[in-house]
Amino acid sequence: MPSTRASSKAAGAARANSGQAKARATPKPQKRQQPKTPWPPQKPQKPLNLRLALQAADVDDTLLPARSTLRRWVLRALQTDAELTLRFVGRREGRSLNRDHRGRDYATNVLTFEYGTGPDGMLRGDIVICLPVVIAEAKAQKKTLRQHLAHMVVHGTLHAHGHDHIEDDQAEAMEQLERQILAGLRVPDPYSVG
Repeated sequence: MPSTRASSKAAGAARANSGQAKARATPKPQKRQQPKTPWPPQKPQKPLNLRLALQAADVDDTLLPARSTLRRWVLRALQTDAELTLRFVGRREGRSLNRDHRGRDYATNVLTFEYGTGPDGMLRGDIVICLPVVIAEAKAQKKTLRQHLAHMVVHGTLHAHGHDHIEDDQAEAMEQLERQILAGLRVPDPYSVG
């Protein structure tokens, strides 16, 4: 994957700064209803159209899976045609985005900027994964980096669809979707203890 040494603006921060995007990572104070999209989704008449841009900034992109693998992970969680950017960043950019868009002054594992669905029916969003945080979490949780990255990609894609984990019932529903999707990818339950 080619590296991009652009600022966070390249990942769609221009759209985010315009007030159109919502960054998600951890619970927010307001209550949202879960999307009404059934899971697993009905088998589509035709394959889903995914336009996926991959970016890596200030990270060792040799640690990342192949483009085809990242695409497969996104497609597993995708419920509609989509145009998404999957951006892998270092701690500095991860912290800056989390501070600027969520008011939290630390780097978090994944942030999703959802832009909704356009008139063409394409879901649009940016998924920003802070690679150093994910590496540290994988080590602490005794998971492989590949397993944890798969989880973060699926998690971010579900956020792009509007899924959230603000309330307990939302968290349970989202976690169940993640388990089902990840099982299909042969990734162990990310929420199991031990």
